[in-house]
Amino acid sequence: MFKQLVLIAAIAGVGSLAGCVVANPNAVSAYDAQRMSTVIDATVLSVRPVTLQGRDSGVVIGGIAGSNVGGPRTGGIVGIAGAVVGGLIGNAVERDATQQQAVEILLQLKNGDRRAVVQGIGPDSFVPGDPVILITTGGRTRVMRAPPVTTGSAQPAYPATYPAPAPQ
Repeated sequence: MFKQLVLIAAIAGVGSLAGCVVANPNAVSAYDAQRMSTVIDATVLSVRPVTLQGRDSGVVIGGIAGSNVGGPRTGGIVGIAGAVVGGLIGNAVERDATQQQAVEILLQLKNGDRRAVVQGIGPDSFVPGDPVILITTGGRTRVMRAPPVTTGSAQPAYPATYPAPAPQ
């Protein structure tokens, strides 16, 4: 019975590792759909690579697994030692498995304020001087390349499924 609990805990722990990764800046959470975002124009001042530290909760799973070391003759001391060593190993494995490469982008806003955003590495790379936009939704901010600015004088093209508005 105890070994089954250890197996279930180990599977749950491995499954939780998938949720630790910082999303690609081009991926948007389903929670953010149909929510208004704030968009701010900025210019990239600098970009530097950083490593996002992994989580350190593997102690429990490693400790449970390590506590199975030894048998009925060795008593609780070996079980406790196994739990400590197993916890340390589980912690190191999870921390390494959940590390991710990212970038810290230092930005200057149009009003002169400066901001720094750390985000996972995506398909876009930024260099100093690049015009970008900061999109903030629900307290999370991502940096994207700035789209071209339109003057508003061009008439929008309507898809065939939507009728164009009648001239007034």
